[in-house]
Amino acid sequence: MTHRFDTAAPGDRTTPRILAEAHELIGAAARAFGHDEYARTLLAHCEYRLREPLRVALAGSIKAGKSTLLNALVGQAVAPTDATECTRVVTWYRDAATPTVTAHAADGSRANVIVRRGSGAHGLTFDLNGLNWNARGPREVDHLEVGWPSAALSQTTIIDTPGTSSLSREVSLRTARLLTPADVEDDARATPLSVSGADAVVYLLRRLDAADVRFLEQIGAGAGGAGPLGVVGVVSRADEIGSGRIDALHSARDVAARFAAELERTGLCQAVIPVAGLLAFAAATLRQPEFAAFEALSTVPAEDLGVALLSADRFARADIALPVAPELRAQLADRFGLFGIRMATMLIRLGARDSSALAAELAARSGIEELRSVLEVQFGQRAGELKAHSALSTLDRILAAYPGTEADRLRPRVRARLADVHGFTELRLLGRLRTDELPLPPPVLADLYRILGGAGVAAHLRLGLPPEADPNTLRATAFAAVRTWRGRATHPLADRATATACRAAARSAEGILAELPQPSHSQRK
Repeated sequence: MTHRFDTAAPGDRTTPRILAEAHELIGAAARAFGHDEYARTLLAHCEYRLREPLRVALAGSIKAGKSTLLNALVGQAVAPTDATECTRVVTWYRDAATPTVTAHAADGSRANVIVRRGSGAHGLTFDLNGLNWNARGPREVDHLEVGWPSAALSQTTIIDTPGTSSLSREVSLRTARLLTPADVEDDARATPLSVSGADAVVYLLRRLDAADVRFLEQIGAGAGGAGPLGVVGVVSRADEIGSGRIDALHSARDVAARFAAELERTGLCQAVIPVAGLLAFAAATLRQPEFAAFEALSTVPAEDLGVALLSADRFARADIALPVAPELRAQLADRFGLFGIRMATMLIRLGARDSSALAAELAARSGIEELRSVLEVQFGQRAGELKAHSALSTLDRILAAYPGTEADRLRPRVRARLADVHGFTELRLLGRLRTDELPLPPPVLADLYRILGGAGVAAHLRLGLPPEADPNTLRATAFAAVRTWRGRATHPLADRATATACRAAARSAEGILAELPQPSHSQRK
């Protein structure tokens, strides 16, 4: 199955314009800096950021399940999930013709990394011992780059980060440097030009504590307001919340709802989704012998199987009489977890007749498809805007760091673009929509969320119309939306936050009208 984030919405002409303006401004800055090689190198990286796939970082506390979720999103075992040295450095996963793993030092030195494969859920390891650097002397690994043939990675570069709550301050700083460089204090590696390396963030939560909230606040304000605009929360390892019971995901959804309520008050996340990452990855890589084992286990009386599944160790014991070899049982527990085993056997009893049907059912129940849908709406359909925001924010910091040149005249234009691009305004409002506790009825808040693109950026989705709606219907509905939101914005009882949000909604509706084909003369009559 191919997984990807779509990078453009049908009929969206605004995003190419934003990208073109960003290219133009970066090019003008490069010409203005003349022979300053370092500044031009920074600008070349900035320009490349517009052309490469969207950068999405996976962040969260230690053992939150970031690498497992990455494997599930890609649908292949590309990231080590055991606690090895490679999980303590930032690792970039990009599409490539052949698999390669490269270690990078801070001074630009590189070394090839040996990849070792074993068995079970932790079968992939990057060996960082004895690296042969292309420079004299040993080097400290600054970050890893993994090239892997993948349809998902061809659309989205995924960045796996070390745990934010690591006992080692240096390990935690590696994530802070990537996502919140302006907030990293007393860090010798942080420079005035430090900028966020990600366009959007998926933040994994096992619980919601002060450290999570503080880090999410830093992401939102990172790099002087130039941090990633898109942040989606994931209640990770959701199957463990219910102690592996068959109703674990229901418990996880309750927890996600509580997390969402807390985060909505601060506007730190655009959505919070529960995901059983281990089950999602196992479903994507389900093998026929595993299906046959689940089939055999489904014949065991539910009470007897329940007793065997009291713990993973008990399930794999040789003295437990089950129609599956103990070694294979241990592998099932390692790959699927107790929740996955219970779910798989239940689904087979309910009618899953082959491995592909079982894999699809397990994936649907893991939450991974819901997460993909949210990521496509929040990140994929706005990829151009997210990348343009990152590039323009980086350009603004470069211009600030190199004053007194002809490039100074560009900074007001860059600041104006960052402030005026309506897509950026929509993203900020979607992230803070419920933060301001707007005094609007729930149906009006739902309309506001939709017109701002919270359910997708296509015209019919913004207007709440079916996909087959004709241009005349779209135009009439958009005209009505412009009038409605303008009226709400100018209502004498509307407070400042409400008026601002309503004006943004009216502008979104005006943007829809601008995108629609103009009616013919006969249609105007």
